Amino acid sequence: MPTATPSPAPLVRLSAPLRGALWMLLAAAAFAAMTALVRVMGESLHPFEIAFWRNFFGLMFMAPWLMRMGWGSLKTQRIGLYTLRGTFGLTAMLLWFWAITAMPMGEAVALSFTAPLFASLAAVVVLREHMGLRRVGALVAGFIGALIILRPGVITVTVPALVVLTSSVFIACSVTTVKILSRTEKPAAIVTWMGLFMTPASLVPALFFWRGPDWAEAGVLIVIGGMATIGQVAMTRAYAATEATIVLPFDYARLPFVAAIGFFAFAEMPDAWTWIGAAIIAVATLYIAHRESRLARAGRRIGTATLAPAGAELAPAPTPGNRT
Repeated sequence: MPTATPSPAPLVRLSAPLRGALWMLLAAAAFAAMTALVRVMGESLHPFEIAFWRNFFGLMFMAPWLMRMGWGSLKTQRIGLYTLRGTFGLTAMLLWFWAITAMPMGEAVALSFTAPLFASLAAVVVLREHMGLRRVGALVAGFIGALIILRPGVITVTVPALVVLTSSVFIACSVTTVKILSRTEKPAAIVTWMGLFMTPASLVPALFFWRGPDWAEAGVLIVIGGMATIGQVAMTRAYAATEATIVLPFDYARLPFVAAIGFFAFAEMPDAWTWIGAAIIAVATLYIAHRESRLARAGRRIGTATLAPAGAELAPAPTPGNRT
């Protein structure tokens, strides 16, 4: 009598927190690779032109998804707010791309961690979110971390470092605008409008420095667009898999990833002060995210929005799509 063939063992299903962590690590690696490639291409192309090609090829990679969505899903009554969000995002990208071609990548990434701190301040000013003493203390600690990296009065604060901080401010403005849009707009529409706005808009500043890539450079630019798309998708899936406070710590893996690439590719290594400052900023950001998440859950449990910050139904972590 023939023996029955044993059925294959079921695939191991990863827990939601583990899936979220792995997605965020993939996003961090993709954004680190994109940063390094922008640095390489900055030796032959202006950062503004690189930004255009990043948006162009990124939009091409998204095209099948956009076609599947259908244009009807993009109907909106808030085109002005979408334009404002795109302007903030494009400004942040142009500043960021210029900065990482002009300073050590590790230091630039460490300073970019201040974006959630600026976003928390913007939420208080624009969205009227409550700022208690704990949140104030965390913000102060985070900005002290930035000062540790910059060390004004000890070393000269460079223009590229200030440009990174300015980029973080515009990222914060973009995140705040997304929070407002998310009250009435679908997430897919928000992401799509960003790509549709930033691609033609980024062409305008690029034309002032246009050289045009050769075939080898075009290949690298395609990879930059691909890495950006992978990073955006992976980050979105990370936040969809589990709570933002669980996956947010893994976003800070960008610094060791970039540090490793910088060491082997450019003979760069962040100094001890950069690591210390980045750690302080990360801890402050994580505390703010954890605190806001707890308040949001408390507000949902008792069925009132008065105990939760405005917009607390949204992830308190950086909004997917703000890594340029």
